[in-house]
Amino acid sequence: MPVSAADAVGAAAESLGAKLGGRTPRLALILGSGLGGPAARITAALDLAFAEVPGFPPAGIRGHAGRVIAGPLDGVEVLVFAGRRHVYEGDDPAIVALPVRVAHALGARVLFVSNAAGGIRRSFQPGELMIIRDHINLMWRNPLHGPVAPHETRFPDMSAPYDADLAAALRAAAADARVPVTEGVYAAVLGPSYETPAEIRMLERLGADAVGMSTVPEVIAARALGMRVAGVSLITNPAAGLGPPLHHDEVLAAGARAADHVDRLVRGFVARVAGPAGASR
Repeated sequence: MPVSAADAVGAAAESLGAKLGGRTPRLALILGSGLGGPAARITAALDLAFAEVPGFPPAGIRGHAGRVIAGPLDGVEVLVFAGRRHVYEGDDPAIVALPVRVAHALGARVLFVSNAAGGIRRSFQPGELMIIRDHINLMWRNPLHGPVAPHETRFPDMSAPYDADLAAALRAAAADARVPVTEGVYAAVLGPSYETPAEIRMLERLGADAVGMSTVPEVIAARALGMRVAGVSLITNPAAGLGPPLHHDEVLAAGARAADHVDRLVRGFVARVAGPAGASR
């Protein structure tokens, strides 16, 4: 008999909570393709492969370390998922959203998500960082499908899925670290095939600035739980029809080139949101 999403969350949270020994993460971070650098700066109280956590399938995509890491990042207790699962791997959206629900069960109330994305906006260059202002869900999947999970609302308000104050903290952290950022709308498609030029023209007309194959199920689950969310896309390449043919190696190479910017942005954001200045939020 299949394990329910609620049972999987309970088993994973119980296992991780026992290993954390009373530590409560202030923030949860999900780091996408090639963007796991900040995890290396954590003084790890816990560092496990996804497959070692009850209910978690192993990471299956190159560039995703597939590890759960917890401990202080510059003095702030965080829970990091270095890599993620994707709906296109055959997972139910509830499995994709499992890290978010586990993070909430362990006490995190702020979620930071990052991803690699193709640039639809004509002015984008590889390596740019885009604060996600809003998203378009074209996966035709939703992690809230089925019975209402514990602590979740049936009909979460999605009029502001990305918290304005957290976006302001990202902008301020970027300014302090001298990391250029822009803002835009992220379109999530199912994948795993890259989009066609005609599909990119459609997405452009719909108002999307970047496109990828992740993140939105996690954000939907977080909002159903009342978590505050911030997100960043690393623009790794021009989208189909706007540049050369696409290859996953480009995604990983762009992540490596942007590693320093991502690291400084994430550390500045964590300090602003959960350090002394942000402790009241």
